[in-house]
Amino acid sequence: MADAGREIAALIDQMARLPGLGPRSARRLVLHLLKRRGQTMLPLGQALEHVARTARDCAVCGNIAAAEICDICADPARGGAGLCVVADVADLWALERGGAFRGRYHVLGGLLSALDAVGPEDLRIPALVARVAGEEITEVILALDATVDGQTTAHYIAEALDPTGVAVTSLAQGVPIGGELDYLDDGTITAALRARRSL
Repeated sequence: MADAGREIAALIDQMARLPGLGPRSARRLVLHLLKRRGQTMLPLGQALEHVARTARDCAVCGNIAAAEICDICADPARGGAGLCVVADVADLWALERGGAFRGRYHVLGGLLSALDAVGPEDLRIPALVARVAGEEITEVILALDATVDGQTTAHYIAEALDPTGVAVTSLAQGVPIGGELDYLDDGTITAALRARRSL
């Protein structure tokens, strides 16, 4: 790094701040980009600049979109009475990849956390309550992490939606398809036992 210019060192520093990248990975990535400036680095820079200028939060659900309303919210085929609540956009994208849910979403923007001082007013929970009251929604599916913060958020939302009379459900938790019991943690096994069903 001694011979790297100030600009390259600054780029490495910026890359190292990205999730999953440390200083060594960032150096390797920057060197890779520099070796392929024309084919990779310049198009990447242009794409980053374009997305930085055009990306915004969907006014309805909180997804990332290029317009005021995202493609999912704008799709009339995505009607239906179910609304899937997720913590972050990454969770929405994961559900979309699976293709099992073809309804509408609501992105909270995080989870309630006493440790990080994140309260209901810091999330899109009031907007969720307003959506349920204003739209024809009969079921809210809570697709939140199976963590303490995820469970706390789920209980808070269930209580907040209780006066609306909407059904509040959550994703099943337990043994994943192809999972072997010997490799699962105790919490997963306990959740699987509690969520057991008839065959």
